[in-house]
Amino acid sequence: MHKFFLKANQFLALTFIVFFFGACSHLDHPPEEDPPKKLMEEGLDHFKTGYYIAAAEAFQKIIDRYPYSDFAVEAELKIADTYYNKKLYEDAFSAYGEFERMHPKNQNIPYVIYQKGMCHFSRVSTIDRDQSHTFQAKENFERLLKRFPNSKFTNSANRNIRRCYINLAEYELYVGHFYYKMKKYGAAMDRYRYIIETYPDLGQYHEALESVGKCREKLAEEQKNNPSASGD
Repeated sequence: MHKFFLKANQFLALTFIVFFFGACSHLDHPPEEDPPKKLMEEGLDHFKTGYYIAAAEAFQKIIDRYPYSDFAVEAELKIADTYYNKKLYEDAFSAYGEFERMHPKNQNIPYVIYQKGMCHFSRVSTIDRDQSHTFQAKENFERLLKRFPNSKFTNSANRNIRRCYINLAEYELYVGHFYYKMKKYGAAMDRYRYIIETYPDLGQYHEALESVGKCREKLAEEQKNNPSASGD
């Protein structure tokens, strides 16, 4: 009986030692994290299927866990794309801008500048609204053409620039017509002249030219009926 208890105690002690060192070994070697390649594949799968939050989480894990890997830079760009696809254009513009600042010589910079333009172009409103996004979109597309005139985004940028010019011309025409209806013929004529001088190759040119003539007629009538009128 004594030998039985002795062997039992030895067995328990051996079991404890094995368990203890096994636990220590586990603590010294935590479970291996997903490698960056696997995380990138996971993020891209989510991105393609429209699960943008899950995609962004996977890309962010790469940046946090493997900041010096070959996938980290790509993950930064894909996060910006994720914001853009979610129509979070302000966040996307900031992310593209940060990418351009951190990686100015990266091969994707032409794409980044184009996307910065698209972040504003996607928010271009109707001609009766403020056109600040139109201006900023045009500036980014023009910057792309100046820096990378032969990039694969050149044709799209040119088309978008023309669309921006048309929007800006239509906005000026809209404001001119508004002043005309308010009988502020001097202010209206200034707008029409601006169109003629700034956007001579667009369809609004002829309408602006005709409107200038109408404003002159109205101002002449006012002057005739009231010689002291300023025409403003």
